[in-house]
Amino acid sequence: MCSSWLMPSRARETQDSTVGNLKFTRWNQNLAIYLNCCKTLVASMANVPLLSFFIFSTLILIPAMHSLPFVVFHGIGDKCKNRGVKNFVTLLSKWSGSQGYCIEIGDGSGTSWTMPLLDQTAVACEKVKKMSELSKGYNIVGLSQGTLIGRGVVEFCDGGPPVKNFISLAGPHAGTASIPFCGVQLICMFLDLLMELEIYSNYVQEHLAPSGYIKIPTDIKCYLKGCKFLPKLNNEINGMRNSTYKERFASLQNLVLIMFEQDAVLIPKETSWFGYYPDGAFDPVLPARETKLYIEDWIGLKTLDDAGKVKFVKVSGGHLKISQKDMKEYIAPYLKDQASASTPTQVKIEENSYYGWFSSIRSFFMDQVGLNEDSPSLQIVD
Repeated sequence: MCSSWLMPSRARETQDSTVGNLKFTRWNQNLAIYLNCCKTLVASMANVPLLSFFIFSTLILIPAMHSLPFVVFHGIGDKCKNRGVKNFVTLLSKWSGSQGYCIEIGDGSGTSWTMPLLDQTAVACEKVKKMSELSKGYNIVGLSQGTLIGRGVVEFCDGGPPVKNFISLAGPHAGTASIPFCGVQLICMFLDLLMELEIYSNYVQEHLAPSGYIKIPTDIKCYLKGCKFLPKLNNEINGMRNSTYKERFASLQNLVLIMFEQDAVLIPKETSWFGYYPDGAFDPVLPARETKLYIEDWIGLKTLDDAGKVKFVKVSGGHLKISQKDMKEYIAPYLKDQASASTPTQVKIEENSYYGWFSSIRSFFMDQVGLNEDSPSLQIVD
């Protein structure tokens, strides 16, 4: 209101003394009103706490800060370039105001089957360390097998940028008692043959990525001895537990564990919440809080839960079949780490060209039998 009172020019007051005196009188009146208005404003500001005024000034004068970026690790048989994954990242970026990146490892679908998970994690670690956009921290969204790669980055990646929030969709965190659905019958027969050869043999562990988290509850001794990835990730081997892995995982601000009610791929589906079978039996399924991993706090899951940082979420649908409503409710809020930024216009994909000789052989074989198709697992429903 005060800024609307402007001092009139006195240039015309010399034209006529009467008119000039009248204008001069009006000028004095306007000046008095102006000063009185400013006095009232100053008096009212004195009643406003200094901190509130500082915050108010900051909001006006300083541009809004950007949200932390997030990265997505897709599931087995999928690719960052596939429509489902691209749409997933785009929608989350739109709703959260954060820039999203899909981290590709090798060729995507082929590599996800054939490169050992320790190697996939090492590739992912190097990628996030090279991304300057993540240097001040970032969030991770993992899809199925991708959740384990994401956890590997959190626990194993020396010198990596800090991870704030971790959102897991259908992650086999406590293992699975079955090879994930591969979608192509002939390839499934080949994988079943590898299973029969011995899932915990060096050959299978080096050439079949899911073997790194297959956990047969009636063969725990061989699992702990031969499985190369999950026992390390979950700090399961007595006498070899790494306190650094626990410390890093327990440093998360939020851990969101999403389980799909009709999930028939993960055996049991409760593994999405770290629930699993007891050693030596396929029954019953133990809730997460009744497992040794939780009770003895091998990786810091209990520490996070005691601090109220673990969110156990159940959604309707089959494996990785998620609705936009559930994405908005259970994922997007954890990507809004700071004040929202401008909505990104495109999904950025980080990828590399090398993915190992076995993946090349697999692609050649698939080409020869006419089955060289991706088998995307993520589906977004309205």
